[in-house]
Amino acid sequence: MPTDFETPRIMKIKEAVFAGSSTRISEKPKQKFPEFAFIGRSNVGKSSLINMLCNNKKLALTSGKPGKTKLVNHFLINRQWYLVDLPGYGYAKMSATGKQKLEQVIRNYINLSEEMVLLFVLIDSRHDIMKADMDFLMELGQSQIPFAIIFTKGDKNGPNALKEQTDRIKNQILEFWEELPPTFISSSHTGMGRDEILNYIDEVLSSETDSE
Repeated sequence: MPTDFETPRIMKIKEAVFAGSSTRISEKPKQKFPEFAFIGRSNVGKSSLINMLCNNKKLALTSGKPGKTKLVNHFLINRQWYLVDLPGYGYAKMSATGKQKLEQVIRNYINLSEEMVLLFVLIDSRHDIMKADMDFLMELGQSQIPFAIIFTKGDKNGPNALKEQTDRIKNQILEFWEELPPTFISSSHTGMGRDEILNYIDEVLSSETDSE
């Protein structure tokens, strides 16, 4: 007999399979599924977060060197949706030509992928928001791209310092935005935020199915 206090359903990732890399929208996997993309400034912990979400330490390439991801990488999750690993932005040590090529890869996917239903923008929870992050968020707003924010490295500061700094970042964003998008706090080391992020993806998938 159902009660008013049912345990919320937790999305479980049972299978995560690499489905291909691309630099153009025409090179995406031919099999179409809803896409949830992840992006952030170089060295924000994107690959580690993806591996944590999928419970697979070797799924996405991780490196101490920023700017390692240069392609759009699709991973098919539970044969139902794609997790998309995008190159990072704001990598200072790359040549001007290299930066331009990378920006073209990112914009080509974000602006033209009809299957992308949500973009997760990763921001380091330890520092004030950087100009590269704010510029990117403003660009998303102008292009009306749906996005959510994930604060990474949430285990690096104590709970009080973490809340104080993430509140500060939110206020910095609210200087330019009328309201905040959905926000999450994560840690690839402790698993913080995993259930919340996956459940949000599940909610979006359900709403997409209901609207069809």
